[in-house]
Amino acid sequence: MGKMIGAAEFKATCLKVIDDMQRDRQPVTITKRGKPVAELKPVEEKKRKFTFGCMKGSVLKYDRPFDPAIDPLEWDANR
Repeated sequence: MGKMIGAAEFKATCLKVIDDMQRDRQPVTITKRGKPVAELKPVEEKKRKFTFGCMKGSVLKYDRPFDPAIDPLEWDANR
C-alpha cells in the first residue's frame, strides 16, 4: 500500500511528493477530508521499438524475389 497525504499538504509539497514517489516507486493517495480523491502513481517506462529489424522473420518463404508480383500483361493502368 502506498502513502496517503491530505490535499492541503500535497498542494504545499507537491514537487517533493512527486520526487519521493519517483524514487521509491510507491503510489501516493491524495485525500480530501479523509476520503481518497486521487492517486499519484509512477509511469511505467515503455521499451522503445526500433524500426530497423522490426520485420525480421515476417517473410517465411519467397523463392523468386526479383520476379514481378503479377504478369506485366495483366497489369492495366487505365482501369
